[in-house]
Amino acid sequence: MVGEDCAQKLFDRMSKPLLYRRSSIFSVILRIHKLRETESFVLFPGESSSRLQWTFVQVRHKSGGGGWRPKQKVYHRVHDLDKAIDLNKKPSLILQLKSIIQAQKHGSLLLRDLEKHVGFVHKWNLMAAIEKYPTIFYVGGGHKEPPFVMLTEKAKKIAAEESEATESMEPILVNNLRKLLMMSVDCRVPLEKVEFIQSAMGLPQDFKSTLIPKYTEFFSLKVINGKVNLVLENWDSSLAITAREDRLSREGFSESVGDRKRVRITKDGNFLGRNAFKISFPPGFRPNASYLEEFEKWQKMEFPSPYLNARRFDAADPKARKRVVAVLHELLSLTMEKRVTCAQLDAFHSEYLLPSRLILCLIKHQGIFYITNKGARGTVFLKDAYAGSNLIEKCPLLLFHDRFVALCGRKEVNLSNEMQSSSVFS
Repeated sequence: MVGEDCAQKLFDRMSKPLLYRRSSIFSVILRIHKLRETESFVLFPGESSSRLQWTFVQVRHKSGGGGWRPKQKVYHRVHDLDKAIDLNKKPSLILQLKSIIQAQKHGSLLLRDLEKHVGFVHKWNLMAAIEKYPTIFYVGGGHKEPPFVMLTEKAKKIAAEESEATESMEPILVNNLRKLLMMSVDCRVPLEKVEFIQSAMGLPQDFKSTLIPKYTEFFSLKVINGKVNLVLENWDSSLAITAREDRLSREGFSESVGDRKRVRITKDGNFLGRNAFKISFPPGFRPNASYLEEFEKWQKMEFPSPYLNARRFDAADPKARKRVVAVLHELLSLTMEKRVTCAQLDAFHSEYLLPSRLILCLIKHQGIFYITNKGARGTVFLKDAYAGSNLIEKCPLLLFHDRFVALCGRKEVNLSNEMQSSSVFS
């Protein structure tokens, strides 16, 4: 890739994590001030179990006069994907409240008990949702009985469809969980890490006691090095097909020797080839001819499958580095919404032998991935899974969520005409 060596050297100079100590505040402010005067930079949030970290990525650009000049905009925002975070806030509140109400013995919840479930602060967000969406939530009670909330009859009718959606999800979840283990170097993942990503994958809260024991031919739980691990018991080569390869197959892609010579990469970065990734450069990104020439070489470069053991390859090999991109692409494809938090992605470093500077890898491939700091946590999107702010292909559970949330007047969006043919959701 153009400028990869330069970017690597400059990345080595990135700042240390900010520690929340009063003594460091002024030094951080002075450092940011100096960076603004000399270099452009990008500030990204990273998450760990102990503290929040921020990463500076410093980038210099050569001017036509031979000197170095700062470029004002380094990492281009994709406002549609930023908007996707905001669009998810209202459905999340509605679905959370629905689950709390359904978990009650008589299908109703005393408003005074709401704080016990979600805490004092978040209670007021849910109270606002109850008041705002009377088509979904009914508030009852009188002078002699405390106020309570329950689902309306129409909401109950649609909520009854959830069991059917959950049943349809089971084979999808089993296959995705098998693929998650197949990509790991030892075909096993610590259970705590699976639990960390279970909501993103759509796994039920009790998957450890319901799903795993039900499929003993595929999974087992074993204590390894003092930790409980989810272990793959049966390798299936028919599952070792990535979502990217499946999309090419569904689109009827075929490549002949003659076509390889004639087809060239377009200005939008896309190339019709079996080793190419679907690219969506951010608005405002204008690659020049030399960049596209190098990018074409990268798009045509063959690389090993993400389902082959990563220990077999030299991390310095360009093909192995491209394989890492394929691993990240496949991992995001296994999630319901094709996005995970930065912390969830970072959790699988050792299982997939991901690069230590994972943020740099994602930044260098901003035509494939997008990092946003919208919301409470940094989030990584798989760009080719979205059209604007909308997810293209949705699993049965997400389709049910859309139908339920539509009761509040929100329009359902389904952009996929071939959802049922997807290997991930089939």
